[in-house]
Amino acid sequence: MKTITNRLLLIFVLVTSFSALAADKKSDPRADYIRANYTKYEYQIPMRDDVKLFTSVYVPNDDSKTYPMMFQRTPYRVAPYGADKYKTRLGPSEAFEKEGFIFVFQDVRGKFMSEGEFVNMRPQDAYKRGNSATDDATDTYDSIEWLVKNVDNNNGNVGMWGTSYPGYYTSVGAINSHPALKAISPQAPIADWFFDDFHRNGAFVTPMAFIFFDTFDKQRDGQFAYWPKGMDQVTPDGYQFFKDLGPLTNVNEDYFNGERPFWNEIIAHPNYDDYWQSRNLLQHLSKTKPATLVVGGWYDTEDLYGPLYTYQTMSQKNSQSHIKLVMGPWSHGQWNSTKGGASLGEANFGFDTSAWFQKEVLLPFFKQHLKGEGEANLATATMFETGSNRWKKFDTWPPKAGNVQTLYLGNNEQLLDENTSKGASEYISDPNKPVPHSAKVSRGWDKPYMVEDQRFAARRPDVLVFETDVLENDMTIAGAIDLDLWFSTTQTAADIVVKVVDVFPGKDDNTNKVDKETGNRHELVRWSVIRGRFRESMSEPKPFVANQPTKVTFDLYDILHTFKRGHKLQIQIQSSMFPFIDINPQHYVDNIFEAKESDYVKAMHTIYHNKDYPSAIRFKTLDN
Repeated sequence: MKTITNRLLLIFVLVTSFSALAADKKSDPRADYIRANYTKYEYQIPMRDDVKLFTSVYVPNDDSKTYPMMFQRTPYRVAPYGADKYKTRLGPSEAFEKEGFIFVFQDVRGKFMSEGEFVNMRPQDAYKRGNSATDDATDTYDSIEWLVKNVDNNNGNVGMWGTSYPGYYTSVGAINSHPALKAISPQAPIADWFFDDFHRNGAFVTPMAFIFFDTFDKQRDGQFAYWPKGMDQVTPDGYQFFKDLGPLTNVNEDYFNGERPFWNEIIAHPNYDDYWQSRNLLQHLSKTKPATLVVGGWYDTEDLYGPLYTYQTMSQKNSQSHIKLVMGPWSHGQWNSTKGGASLGEANFGFDTSAWFQKEVLLPFFKQHLKGEGEANLATATMFETGSNRWKKFDTWPPKAGNVQTLYLGNNEQLLDENTSKGASEYISDPNKPVPHSAKVSRGWDKPYMVEDQRFAARRPDVLVFETDVLENDMTIAGAIDLDLWFSTTQTAADIVVKVVDVFPGKDDNTNKVDKETGNRHELVRWSVIRGRFRESMSEPKPFVANQPTKVTFDLYDILHTFKRGHKLQIQIQSSMFPFIDINPQHYVDNIFEAKESDYVKAMHTIYHNKDYPSAIRFKTLDN
């Protein structure tokens, strides 16, 4: 009997232990801390036109002192809704919650539980239309005015932060800002939707727009706390799906049925006309007052233009030196990761760069400006140098110091210091066999491809390759890469895609043995595209004249990358990057969104590299 009792006791202990372990695995200490140390309130905050915006406020339970507010405005909902239902994350990092702030989240006008009409990238022109007019900037001002007056235990200081669309709303907050708004951190902010997200120098990012607007652009009647249901996925293979889709006219015919208003506006405005120009946020970012920390990722496939040009615009148009920039080795929003900042896809950065940023940069920035605690001592530009994998600090960005270097495209796939070539290189561009943007199967809008090995593309006959000799010394490129290309086509339209690639050596220097992991890796450093019709103007497109050499100039957005000794710098040129970029018909039509199947034709493209038509790349190098 005693033996049976002991066995039952052992079973009970084991079951209890396993249950405790299972509970521990499901527990979330960060969420538990928030629930125990913050009290949540919900408000409908009235704007100057009496429209009410739904707002959640989390206040520290310790009322022995006052706190600044961290405010985020979003079109992506502030869920969960209900005073007894709490977010599991409040601040940009856990340290913010432990430090103590009042956290405020708001559904923007016309989204989810807020009243009013939502307008994508709403033109910020209320200040031109009079005191009763509203836009996103006035909504921010009115919200802060109400919060400072009505939320208990606030110290009168407000900070804003957000990534992507919330990053845009953060930038907007600086327009005729409320006096209480002391600091902002627009992170991967949208700046201009003809260059961010859905467009790249006029080329259209089909999968991003198609997937995003399927749900985001669905119209509503009243306020709802949930996301609308999107279409069912029919295949994980985005390349096949968008190839089967055919011309972009089929999006409305087969899927949207004309029921996505912003999609309809996109396809009605294929050029950089007044519609897009009025939504360009950069024109409003002069003479801003809040201390500003702009954050972006070198490998952000969605919003790389936004942070770089937001910083350039704000720093050039403000007399005070309160504009800072941080660029890390990150994909979209990766700096918010709790444990993913050490790598991206096949690229390894050596340490958790996101954790370093959160601890050493972001928290000190807000503590200084909202709490008056210490100096963050931030450089004007804190930039991660890829290739060498280290943080660098600069007084200006791009740096003024450095040496301008020009490399000329040449025969035998060479990049040359002098223009001694006498030839040209041809390749066929076939809309039925577009170059994939990635060797991996994906929906066509993923993140790791931004550092992916490019050997899959280099070995295709429709991709041109030019590269340096093996480098004898490290070479660090800082800033934009300018492209001067002489191009012709047998048709009247074309895209030109250019990639900068870091070619690794086959052997490990330290062992003199074949490097089985990264030997001969062709790591993507930067790429961009220009839709050829926009080579002279984004607003007034024009066709190519068939077979006529034509100069095409554009730049690849900034990099800070070290090509190490033993490596090679490679340039790849192609005319498709599918499905990430839509297929150019190559027969010129006024509006590509209205192109027919018969407009999609094969073409022979030529890149010239000779004395009369010298194609070249130009960049600035830093002394190592």
